[in-house]
Amino acid sequence: MKKIMVIAAMAVSVSAAAQDTYQSAQIAGDDLNGTARYVGMGGAMEALGADISTMGTNPAGIGLFRKSQASVSGGLQVFGGNYENNSMNSYLDGNKTTGSFDQAGFMLSTKAGHDSWINFGFNYHKSKNFNQLLSAINTLNGASLNKVSFNKFNHVVTDANDFYDPRYSTVDWFNDILVNSYETDGEGNYVSSFDSYYNAQDFTQHQVQTGYISDYDFNISGNIHNRIYLGLTFGIKDVHYESRSLYTEGLLMENDIDPLGIMYLDDSRIMTGTGFNVKFGAIVRPVEDSPFRIGAYVHTPTWYKLTTSNYTEMLTEPIEGEMDGRSSEDILKFRLNTPWLFGVSLGHTVGNIVALGATYEYSDYGALDNRVIDTDYYYDYDYGYYYDDESSYSDKAMKRNTEKSLKGVHTLRLGAEVKVCPEVALRFGYNYVSPKYQEYGCRDTDIPSQGVEFASTAAYTNWNATNRFTCGIGYAQGPFSVDVAYKYSQTNGDFYPFYDGIGTGEHANNPGATSVSDKRHQLLMTLGYRF
Repeated sequence: MKKIMVIAAMAVSVSAAAQDTYQSAQIAGDDLNGTARYVGMGGAMEALGADISTMGTNPAGIGLFRKSQASVSGGLQVFGGNYENNSMNSYLDGNKTTGSFDQAGFMLSTKAGHDSWINFGFNYHKSKNFNQLLSAINTLNGASLNKVSFNKFNHVVTDANDFYDPRYSTVDWFNDILVNSYETDGEGNYVSSFDSYYNAQDFTQHQVQTGYISDYDFNISGNIHNRIYLGLTFGIKDVHYESRSLYTEGLLMENDIDPLGIMYLDDSRIMTGTGFNVKFGAIVRPVEDSPFRIGAYVHTPTWYKLTTSNYTEMLTEPIEGEMDGRSSEDILKFRLNTPWLFGVSLGHTVGNIVALGATYEYSDYGALDNRVIDTDYYYDYDYGYYYDDESSYSDKAMKRNTEKSLKGVHTLRLGAEVKVCPEVALRFGYNYVSPKYQEYGCRDTDIPSQGVEFASTAAYTNWNATNRFTCGIGYAQGPFSVDVAYKYSQTNGDFYPFYDGIGTGEHANNPGATSVSDKRHQLLMTLGYRF
């Protein structure tokens, strides 16, 4: 029993990541959210403008307002996919339907000349919704998480950059196990003292994610003679992320036939922090007598400072014997810089009846930069207290993994609005978002990185393209308006319980992919007032 528990516990320490490519990729990028009009048109309003939500994409869109306006939005979200709510994972509390307060903002329009305006705006909205329910169940055919540990600890260290030295793990409850789990050969190289491992028959993974990123956008924009529209938005982001997962493996006896017991890995993680960015945008009407518009915009990286903390518990339950286990808690502060984003858009109206919009965006997720915080403390003799001088540097090892696992993302948004009468408008939209993950991207646990050192889970998913379909209806009477939108999105992906970059030959340890899906429904309502 002791041997089972020790090997399983080692698997947690060397097979996981906290500040890593896959965790950080969830922070980068935005969902389609905002006012119901914006969502109903698929978000393709970056050249059409005159909607409060555009200050978060193309800031120049606020310059098309001629009257001041305020709005507030909220609704329901329903989450589906592969999640299975059974007795084993019922305590994870996966709610498929949640209410959401999505947007609140206003803009003030002031005339600056005969045909020019300067507008000021503020908007709050949820740019990212982390709510997700995921279950993956599959056979392992001999692969196992503890086999990752065996392969890694039997890998002779010949170079300081070969892999992260497990002696420097900061997970306290692993220290005794790790320090006593390696020895040196005659040449001073570190090798593992473990001479066996246990294969596994199958695995299960159940995960519940909750949380959001709130955006607080401050905008100044205007137009010059109704031909050129310019805008600037300063944005602040507030991150609230929580995850609870339960991973199990059915271990086999050394004959690889008879069941030995079950290993449980229960992990809870919380990530919080703030970031800021700046957005620039422009819209032009190239032909004076035509409503056709061209828009362009650029977003700087979001510069985040984040704190992640986890509570992880490992349990082993043999068929014969008592359950045993260990637990661990860790906290890590780090910085994250997201990539630049570039966008272009087209917009056209036909009288006051039809509005058409198209938007294209590009962002290179391979440029995502996880950064290590380096703090120096000084004593001020004049005032008698310590202060710190904080800086950060790029986690180069994780950066290489990011470049190998992520790629540029292309986003296409199309939208249309048709007024069936002066008070009522119908809207339709479509989004295509290309995959951000490389086909053979991996959560590599064999790199000298802080993200590997702070460990809790090994699983990862390479999500494919996202397709969104939207529709909506709006009613306006006098200064008041009511808009309703519906959005459906689906993303399929390949789930991997772990990655083993060392195991080859007889020690090959490849679990293969399990197909999963993320399906989301959103019903959104916006109340607006013009003044």
